[in-house]
Amino acid sequence: ELNIDDATADHLGEEMRKLNPKPGLALGGIVGGDTIHQITPDVYIDTHEDGTVTFALNSSDIPELSITPSFLDMVRQDQGNADSMSRQMREALIYARNKVDLAQRFIDALKIRRNTLTIAVRAIIHWQHRFFEDGDDASLLPMRLKDIAEKTGLDISTISRVCNGKYAQTRWGIFPFRHFFSDSYVTDDGKELSTRSIKAALEELIKGEDKTKPFNDETLAQMMADRGFPIARRTVAKYREMMGFPVARMRKE
Repeated sequence: ELNIDDATADHLGEEMRKLNPKPGLALGGIVGGDTIHQITPDVYIDTHEDGTVTFALNSSDIPELSITPSFLDMVRQDQGNADSMSRQMREALIYARNKVDLAQRFIDALKIRRNTLTIAVRAIIHWQHRFFEDGDDASLLPMRLKDIAEKTGLDISTISRVCNGKYAQTRWGIFPFRHFFSDSYVTDDGKELSTRSIKAALEELIKGEDKTKPFNDETLAQMMADRGFPIARRTVAKYREMMGFPVARMRKE
């Protein structure tokens, strides 16, 4: 029997009330009405110390598929004897042959899907190589589905389908494929910039400002130009509003 004083008992009770009675929900489920999804990356992208970037597709959920050789041999051998078979046997042979054809088409489709994904990932890494080196959103270049389609020779709808809902695990975290895509912004002097890199640089400036003296849009535009983003004040205001930052006087503390 364990003897404890009232103070200790109260303290233990208080600590126990802090515990999560359903710890399994942390791995997936519903907390406070929100569904928690555990993300399994479709591809692992590794950045090495020398700057090279390699990748591997996640094959854990797709086993190596094949048709049993003995079953294939049986179907092939029986095809030559179809004339001497009974009607029931011929129907069984046709049924088996159709199933073999369906299985083979399914296996071929999976191989094509993985090959397409490999081609797309390789093109994305080549296009956004700098981002995979430093993990900085400001390093992302303008990249559209059309760009990857042209680079790979695949149809834009194929690229859209293969990238939709896919995730990549990198040294810098897990990102949806759509994170690597962004529209372009062309400056007055013809320089093409990624809208995502503009937003990342602008967000860093606003979050790092002195909250007692926040930067106005004109100052932010000048600071962005100094960082290699020559954008107009109105463009600063546009992206600032898109990211949910109010004007300077409303950010002052």
